[in-house]
Amino acid sequence: MLFLHYPKCTTCQKAKAWLDAKGVSYTARDIKLENPSAEELRTWWKRSGSPLKKFFNTSGLQYKALGLKDRLPAMDEEQQLALLATDGMLVKRPILVGEDFVLTGFRPAEWEEMLP
Repeated sequence: MLFLHYPKCTTCQKAKAWLDAKGVSYTARDIKLENPSAEELRTWWKRSGSPLKKFFNTSGLQYKALGLKDRLPAMDEEQQLALLATDGMLVKRPILVGEDFVLTGFRPAEWEEMLP
């Protein structure tokens, strides 16, 4: 599994501690240092079954600074994916990517359900 996180994010720290406590094997990737590409994001979004908006860090400073609350509805999916790929801080975190699932954000009950 791939675990995308921002090390300074407390939610990401909780998710990492949860994975470690469960003995889950994963590869960690700092989302700020190695931002996901538009292609990766497209693949994960389709696999997740969630709306693309769930991949945006709507409480982040970048999201607010760029006025994305008002701008996103006018953008098509390709434009949104391209925008997400420009800055890891725009992407909702943590993201856990498995073979047949993708989880955005950390909700322990949801993670428990998806992981054996």
